[in-house]
Amino acid sequence: MDIDRRSVLRRAAQAASAGAAVALAAAGPPPRHPGYSADLRPAAAPAPAPPPDVRTPFAAAAPPVIVRRSTWQQDEPGTERQRDPAVRAVFIHHTDDPNSYGPQDVPDILRAIYHEHRANQGWDDIGYNFLVDRFGTVYEGRLGSTEEPVVGAHTMGFNRETVGIAAIGTYTAGMPVPAPVVDAMARLAAWKLGRYGIDPRGRSELTSESSGSRFPSGTSHAFDAISGHRDAFCTLCPGDALYLALPRITERAAEILRGDPPARPGAATAPPRPARQHSELVRAPSPRA
Repeated sequence: MDIDRRSVLRRAAQAASAGAAVALAAAGPPPRHPGYSADLRPAAAPAPAPPPDVRTPFAAAAPPVIVRRSTWQQDEPGTERQRDPAVRAVFIHHTDDPNSYGPQDVPDILRAIYHEHRANQGWDDIGYNFLVDRFGTVYEGRLGSTEEPVVGAHTMGFNRETVGIAAIGTYTAGMPVPAPVVDAMARLAAWKLGRYGIDPRGRSELTSESSGSRFPSGTSHAFDAISGHRDAFCTLCPGDALYLALPRITERAAEILRGDPPARPGAATAPPRPARQHSELVRAPSPRA
């Protein structure tokens, strides 16, 4: 099926219908191969070690197996990278695509998202640092994200010192979140946060760079180290189901950093964190979902 063409057309329609929300949110920070391959290669070059003054209470987690960007997208002129000194928080997203895809469809979906972000949004690359399909496969998104802390374009106002991870699909209320998605996101979060001494169960204070976010430019807010897109921007993303799965992702990331094995089915688990909720009505789904 022609996923690339259908997804691009659907995303363009969503962007038009969300015009009012986009006008309120304004523009975010300035933007700074063909063929499918099933080559699942571990990240060969780990991100640089944290600066000497960063105390790391965890053993660094190994990177998850990541499908390299070169398997789904050739670099194009104008693709640039901005680097941050560290990663202090992770923002979780969903892409709002249908969930009925197979593994063979994922490269076309990735290219459709890339085209929407680059051609329609005017960014210089795909916004997400990483994407996870419903089978738990991790894909490198923004160029260079596997090697170092690369600035993405995933969460208006809070793209600095953060990582954007998107689940490919739609995870609205009542939609089951597959266990492989939870585990893959937790492994990514543990790898990126643990390298810089950030407890996945803790909080990180970030400063807004855009008044289009939930927080005026220049103001600070303490986010959960693993937060949802809606925590920083008026949007439904990452969907109610995936948002409610954030405590599971957080606890699993903490287990990985402690070196704990996955919990056995039926085994006792740690008390759940309080449910996340917002009383504020969202404006509309963001085209940056």
